[in-house]
Amino acid sequence: MTPRHVKRLLLFTLTAVLLGLSIQQGFGHAWQSQYTYALAPAAKAVPQSVPTSAKPAAAVPAAPAAPDAPEAKPQALSKRVVEYHINVALQNDARSLYGEQTVTWTNPGKKTVSELYFHLYPNAFLNDKTTFMKESKGKLREDKATSASQGYMKLNALETMEGESLLPRLHYVQPDDGNTDDFTLAKLKLPVPVAPGKSVTLSMSFEVKLPEVFARMGYSGSFVMAGQWFPKLAVYETAGMRGRTSEGWNIHQYHGNSEFYSDFGIYSVNIQVPESYTVAGTGFQTKAPVSNGKGEHVYQFYADDVHDFAWAASPDFVYVEDTLSGTGIPGVRIKLYLDPAHEAFKDRYMHAAKSALTKYAQWYGDYPYSTLSLIVPPKGANGAGGMEYPTLVTAFAAENDNPGYSLERTVVHEIGHQYWYGMVASNEFEEAWLDEGFTSYAEDKVMESEYGVIPNLPLEASYMTNPAPLKQPSWAYDSHNHYAENVYMRAKLVLAGIENQIGTRMMQKVMRTYFQKYKFKHPSSGDFQRVVEQVTKQKWHDYFNQFVYHNQMADFSIEAVQVRPVEQDGKPMFESSVLVKKNGGNIGSVPIVMQFKDGTSMTKEWDAQDSHIQYKVVHDSPLAWAAVDSEYRNVLDNKHINNFMLAELPETKRTRWNLSIAKLIEGLLGTLSW
Repeated sequence: MTPRHVKRLLLFTLTAVLLGLSIQQGFGHAWQSQYTYALAPAAKAVPQSVPTSAKPAAAVPAAPAAPDAPEAKPQALSKRVVEYHINVALQNDARSLYGEQTVTWTNPGKKTVSELYFHLYPNAFLNDKTTFMKESKGKLREDKATSASQGYMKLNALETMEGESLLPRLHYVQPDDGNTDDFTLAKLKLPVPVAPGKSVTLSMSFEVKLPEVFARMGYSGSFVMAGQWFPKLAVYETAGMRGRTSEGWNIHQYHGNSEFYSDFGIYSVNIQVPESYTVAGTGFQTKAPVSNGKGEHVYQFYADDVHDFAWAASPDFVYVEDTLSGTGIPGVRIKLYLDPAHEAFKDRYMHAAKSALTKYAQWYGDYPYSTLSLIVPPKGANGAGGMEYPTLVTAFAAENDNPGYSLERTVVHEIGHQYWYGMVASNEFEEAWLDEGFTSYAEDKVMESEYGVIPNLPLEASYMTNPAPLKQPSWAYDSHNHYAENVYMRAKLVLAGIENQIGTRMMQKVMRTYFQKYKFKHPSSGDFQRVVEQVTKQKWHDYFNQFVYHNQMADFSIEAVQVRPVEQDGKPMFESSVLVKKNGGNIGSVPIVMQFKDGTSMTKEWDAQDSHIQYKVVHDSPLAWAAVDSEYRNVLDNKHINNFMLAELPETKRTRWNLSIAKLIEGLLGTLSW
């Protein structure tokens, strides 16, 4: 998912003043960047009671015959633990869905399993008492819930294939916070346990009241985004997977920060919509829409080796299609579903999609799917924008008639998710950085390669005013801003920090090796660390311990500078003393530059193994200034204000200058967060 950034005039006015002061002190260029960050006010959803029954009048038709249905891939790319066959109808008011599905789950473990867990994500929007709404306070990025942003999912039937009703066995559970008003996770006790390697098939019918678009799903006018819209099985993790010592279910509620985690499988989905609508969906459309004779069309989609299915529908889509083939891309239909307001930018959207897919396939590995769909939501529907699903992504809504690089950046970012979210399929409940951070890192590479947009990593590091561990549950962060700062930005900086130590070519090998080894396998942070160690043939325990498993940054400072006249061999000289301190984690050696008043300079390379070091240099000219890491090679240094110190200021003024300006800038950066 892509975070959004906006400017705040007042804060930037203050920042401009500080910029002028900082330039005088020799560190002005640290402020240059394309990025700005700001907060948006929250809105509260109106409470709503639990629904009793709201079955739509229209029933979903049986799936029409599909003689041209595609053959499955000759060899499965994933374990295909689940298989869904879904019929869903968008009701005429475009505000609700009615669906029927059969789902088959195959036990991937070595133990008999007696229960299943289902994610019922639309229940997050039931009222303001759900865990999602309490944690998000009705806000996600800049998108706010409205009075109409209530929704739910109701299970009308849950049966065995023999017709036995299992609804009385279904119970809502809240393993994360015990919130009994949260209905996003349900446990089903099976009448017959499932042995290892065996399967169980269930029949279900359900209805979904769509919220006014917010937090990745819902309606806006006649536009519909169906994300996380069907009862979805949780992931059953086997022993050894993601470091587990014993197999079991990975179960969590829907939280304000968390995205999703699912198992790979097969999806066959029929979508009924009013005949004026066009539908975009995960996978590929197996045949032309079929009329049911009642003013409605049925679209058929099929996808395998994916872990989710999403779709969007609108009567206003402007459809553009092109093909792409090349290294790692055997032939892909790129399909754009544009809002009319952005039809003029169709070439930019297509170029960004092609550029991103080409580079990711070249750098990391094959894109194995035959389609990639890109949806541009209408103005007012940005709650559905900037989001990823298998083979389908959404750009930001068509709000701006003169978009800058944010258009390309969003497309590039979301397509990057096809690799780290889609194929590698990390657990975004517990280790979101393995998706968001990796995608942000890859996004920067494409933007630089294809558009010449170079990220200002030193500036981005300066936004890290509240670093936190990367490997922790998404809801453990203080707020959505805190979550985004860490799993997007700090995570990207951690990867860039590795690259700075091993070089670009070696880092490319690390990323490609990781993707190739763990695609379709749900890896962990520890798995990535092992790949880094295997490729580089070095130990990275300390680095990961400090920056991934704990909250350290890598701040270095010039703590003190002293100059005193001395005599050497009868000649007047100056002894300059520079104290350098390490205030955070280890990132390797750092350069210290000492500039003298006669124009000469001296550079020392400090291995930074100790907490501090003091240099004493006798020179025939007094020291003018000293700086540590003057070229900002250390991307994890979030306090560049203390990297530089003049020699001629009195000690008291020098100390006060450093502390007061540092505190002021830290405070401003804290308000300019995601």
